[in-house]
Amino acid sequence: MADPRATAADGPYPDLEVGHNKTWAVGAPGILHSMEPALAHMGLSRTARLALAINQKDGFDCMSCAWPDPGHRNTLEFCENGMKATTWEATPITVPRSFWAEHSLTSLLDRSEYWLGQQGRLTEPVHKPAGSDHYEPISWDDAFALVARRLNALDSPDRAAFYTSGRASNEAAFLYQLFVRALGTNNLPDCSNMCHESTGTALNATIGIGKSTVAYDDFGKADLVIVMGQNPGTNHPRMLTALEETKRNGGRVVSVNVLPEAGLVRYKNPQKVRGLLGKGTVIADRFLQIRSGGDMALLQALSKRVLDAEDAAPGTVLDHAFLADRTSGLDALRAHLAHLDEADVAAATGLDVGEIDALAADYLAADRVIITWAMGLTQHRKAVATIKEIVNLLLLRGNIGKPGAGASPIRGHSNVQGDRTMGIWERMPEPFLAGLDREFGFSAPRKHGYDALQTVHGLRDGDLDVFVALGGNFVGAISDTAAAEAAMRGAKLTVQVSTKLNRSHVVTGEEALILPTLGRTEVDLQATGPQFVSVEDSVCAVHASHGAIPPVAEGLRSEVAIVCALASATLGDRYGIPWSAFAGDYDLIRDRISRVVPGFSDYNTDVRREGGFVLPNGPRDERRFDTPTGRAMLTVNELEHLERPAGRLILQTLRSHDQFNTTIYGLNDRYRGIRKGRDVVFVHPDDLAELGLDDGDRVDVVSEWPGQPDRTLANQRVVAYPTARGCAAAYYPEANVLIPLESAAEESNTPVSKAVIVRLERPTERA
Repeated sequence: MADPRATAADGPYPDLEVGHNKTWAVGAPGILHSMEPALAHMGLSRTARLALAINQKDGFDCMSCAWPDPGHRNTLEFCENGMKATTWEATPITVPRSFWAEHSLTSLLDRSEYWLGQQGRLTEPVHKPAGSDHYEPISWDDAFALVARRLNALDSPDRAAFYTSGRASNEAAFLYQLFVRALGTNNLPDCSNMCHESTGTALNATIGIGKSTVAYDDFGKADLVIVMGQNPGTNHPRMLTALEETKRNGGRVVSVNVLPEAGLVRYKNPQKVRGLLGKGTVIADRFLQIRSGGDMALLQALSKRVLDAEDAAPGTVLDHAFLADRTSGLDALRAHLAHLDEADVAAATGLDVGEIDALAADYLAADRVIITWAMGLTQHRKAVATIKEIVNLLLLRGNIGKPGAGASPIRGHSNVQGDRTMGIWERMPEPFLAGLDREFGFSAPRKHGYDALQTVHGLRDGDLDVFVALGGNFVGAISDTAAAEAAMRGAKLTVQVSTKLNRSHVVTGEEALILPTLGRTEVDLQATGPQFVSVEDSVCAVHASHGAIPPVAEGLRSEVAIVCALASATLGDRYGIPWSAFAGDYDLIRDRISRVVPGFSDYNTDVRREGGFVLPNGPRDERRFDTPTGRAMLTVNELEHLERPAGRLILQTLRSHDQFNTTIYGLNDRYRGIRKGRDVVFVHPDDLAELGLDDGDRVDVVSEWPGQPDRTLANQRVVAYPTARGCAAAYYPEANVLIPLESAAEESNTPVSKAVIVRLERPTERA
């Protein structure tokens, strides 16, 4: 087997190659790029065992996204990036004890996320003492005792923050928030704060639940699916199969995005002969290449056209019975949109009237419509208002609560939705907290805690001393890299529960711990025998996940076991919570969840059903809207779009194809024509001409924020690319350095990663 450490390159990338963007996705190359690294790094036997278990009803849930599983599973039910995620986690390569003596933290600061991740699995706890530049091994008991001493010595529990990654299981997440609230704080920032917080904020306000209102099968029943601000071919490739079902059943698909994405042009399904040998399926019938941040204006323009159509043919367009019985706010919305200025819409969207009229005609011709979106919508200043406009458009024609229709936010992390359901939120509602009180006999804190951006501010301002992370890569994922790293270095203690190395292990507080954990691919053997965990996907389906291979090393502990040990060491027998029993038998955890979390009343029975169970969903199941009025809310939102100063571009961050969040599997982004590197900025050729630049030039990307010094992503290779005019793109997380902490979405406080004002300068101009 090949050792990935031997070829793990660091930036800058002298061998960078730039080709042409592709016009189709997957097919035979998808199989090749899935299996080639798996076979090279894991061997045939290990690869086969895992490949046959991914997303199977008795297997493990893929870590790479939260796309739901179909009722009927293929023998190989995974995508290219799912196999890459599995290979990354299940590698037999481990970090040797000698690594910590050979590598100082100072030397590791110059290493890329890619290089760090290729060093292998973490297998023993390590500790960086205050004043040291090296980690050194520490026993599990000593590590837990150290954390307990630091937490119990705090002046207030609110001086600690407890971050959660979306890979944590329901069981681990529930115990983690229980530990934190029993300690006495709601400081529970999570990765959702950085991605779909805007979705939850908007949907809770308008329909009473911050989740999708569709099921997997609804895609095959839809007349029209509008895909906004997302790239399924890279970020959740199995969604392409659902969109293919839409097309095969006579539905239409419209893509609204800043960049053309190969998977939404044409899809070659690798499970079908026509996908391997034929031309595949054209996915998008229409592509609206919108200006970054223009989605709100487009949605308002569409709703106005729906209302105008009703005025032209009264009683034939709107779903009047649904609107009268189940919604509020129609008159105010109608009055507001009557004054919508088409010139403002054109300026915001970059679209012509004909394109908008055509999409409106598609919408009006369809009886069942799904609107689906991801971070291309959620990471803008007006993201919450934009998603409220999605709800407005759907409600006008009753496209919520019927088959083949609804709102469909697509989550990234595999259990980010489940973690929120389990209580990972700094602002959990009173019924949940009251349920904890009843079940565990203590009074959970009610004061709202810190979200992700507030955590950075708290660390920076000296209001936080301890930072604990259950998975993830907080400093790599959050905006304003320099500010975030400086803030993290101000902590007294940082603790990371992790499978592999990342930037957050290198940028630490005065004292630091790494606690290695089992991966989801691995068998979890506890006192009462093998355990399984459970997760919730993007459509509220909950199912079990069983490890398939032995742990990569002896002594690794599960996330549940680590959380229980931390809680026991810190809290002792406070409140009589049986932490040790929970660690030994996960059924006991699920019993407690069943009495606290709505929808889980017979959890241990339901989760053992083949394929799991689906949580109740008021809007989807019975057109019930648990808002303060008991009705779905049509809302009035003031249109605002980002002005682009002369000589500037609006930059968005995005993933490459060889990437999951901050985890870099490789240095290629083959659908966009990039190989062997990541130091690129994508710009429309006409914008390059106006700026006096050429494809292949090297530039510094400089962001601008009023009253603050410039932030710079240095020495990027310009790539002429068919993005929307006036817009640019660069890879995440490298481009996070450009986004000020202060640039956040209204209401949700999500970093604005899709609308950064930048200028491009030749390096010599800044010398």
